[in-house]
Amino acid sequence: MVHSVLLVIHVAAGSAGLLLGPAAMYQDTRRFIAGQRTTGPVSAGYRSAVLVVCLSATALVIAYRADLWWLVPVSALTYGLAILARESAARRFRGWSHGYVHGQGGSYIALVTALIVVALTVDGPVADSAQLIPWLAPAAIGTALIEAWRRRLVLAPPAPSPPLRGDPITNVSRCQDPGRPGAAEHGHGG
Repeated sequence: MVHSVLLVIHVAAGSAGLLLGPAAMYQDTRRFIAGQRTTGPVSAGYRSAVLVVCLSATALVIAYRADLWWLVPVSALTYGLAILARESAARRFRGWSHGYVHGQGGSYIALVTALIVVALTVDGPVADSAQLIPWLAPAAIGTALIEAWRRRLVLAPPAPSPPLRGDPITNVSRCQDPGRPGAAEHGHGG
């Protein structure tokens, strides 16, 4: 019974992550181009789905498939990539776009890889040495797509800067221009 419940949670969260991932990437790209510095609500939902997938995978491995122990660190790294994306966008350190795009895209590649591997190799049509293809193809294809997305994000025109406080027409504050009449009234200049 517990196994079935964990499996249903795992599959539901994985499905949600697979559906939310592209929407989150699209929404975040639009937010960044508009000048926002944080990921959006769809990304938050995506990260939550990834967290549930990783926790349920860990529980399933510990309780039922200890021979797949190596999936536990893979799960931790997958969630770590999703967190890297959020933190990179929020902190905007040098090279933040690499961290965001490869974090968000890398965690999504992990979900896609898991789906393909389970569908094709666990009692599926792919066997023997061909089983390596479902493990490697998503990363090979996904990495190229991620880098193209990153370049597009970096080359997108920046959002217009918010106006400075001051005159709405000239966008110059009296306090910023000591030579402008009236600046001395405010304790600046002349």
